[in-house]
Amino acid sequence: MPVIKPCRGPFQPGDQVQLTDEKGRKHRLVLTAGLAFHTHRGSVAHDDLIGKPEGSVVRASGGAQYIALRPLLADYTVSMARGAAVVYPKDAAQIIAMADIFPGARVIEAGAGSGALSCWLLRAIGESGTLRSYERRADFAQIARKNVEAYFAGPHPAWELVTGDLPGEEADHGLVDFDRVVLDMLSPWEHVAGAAGWLMAGGLICVYVATTTQLSRVVEELRGHGGFDEPASSETLVRGWHVEGLAVRPEHRMVGHTGFLVTARRLAAGVVAPPRRRRPAKGAQE
Repeated sequence: MPVIKPCRGPFQPGDQVQLTDEKGRKHRLVLTAGLAFHTHRGSVAHDDLIGKPEGSVVRASGGAQYIALRPLLADYTVSMARGAAVVYPKDAAQIIAMADIFPGARVIEAGAGSGALSCWLLRAIGESGTLRSYERRADFAQIARKNVEAYFAGPHPAWELVTGDLPGEEADHGLVDFDRVVLDMLSPWEHVAGAAGWLMAGGLICVYVATTTQLSRVVEELRGHGGFDEPASSETLVRGWHVEGLAVRPEHRMVGHTGFLVTARRLAAGVVAPPRRRRPAKGAQE
């Protein structure tokens, strides 16, 4: 079984390197002896980077200077090859936190998309965990596999990628006693009952949806099932700040709405959630 080792020390052939220019533009490359990285501002020889420590500054043939660092996972996921849209780092971070993904966790993911969230989940659960990812489209699954294996420099020992639909509620695929179920798919409410059977008592379902209509349907399905506690819903907005001396102001652009997160805990077998005791808003029920 392969062991995932962190990349430390000087740059070596095969390492991923991120070059950042004076304007903050980032370029990602894989070091190969004898090759060169070309831009409109000149070329940078890979050999000039091999053997250098992280944080070095290299100069292109045209005089431009670049800071060389290994890319963070956030950098990697936003620049990876895409089939389906990727889960942005701000949402991936919330999924890891709010779904309480821990080392050694057993997690079901659907769908895998381009593999961005799979990378975050795998790094959180480590080699002792289990991640079973489902992706119904074979072309997306192929892209996801390439992206994940490129980031971890090979197959991850905790990952199983299944090309096909998430099993139905009645299907027996050995999906029992999982700690977490993470759904990023078109109709996640169709799998709430299935997730209840896959999760151990105290386990958690986390659903990522894009629209308020989907949000409402997921929450009501969780409530109607009765085997989960009260769902929690949220979205995450990230706004950068410009800081130049005393000129401190919000950035003109921000990463606004990308999706909603819904989380709920699995109750013990046979236990039904007590009825809510708060008055519904006007118009909540037709």
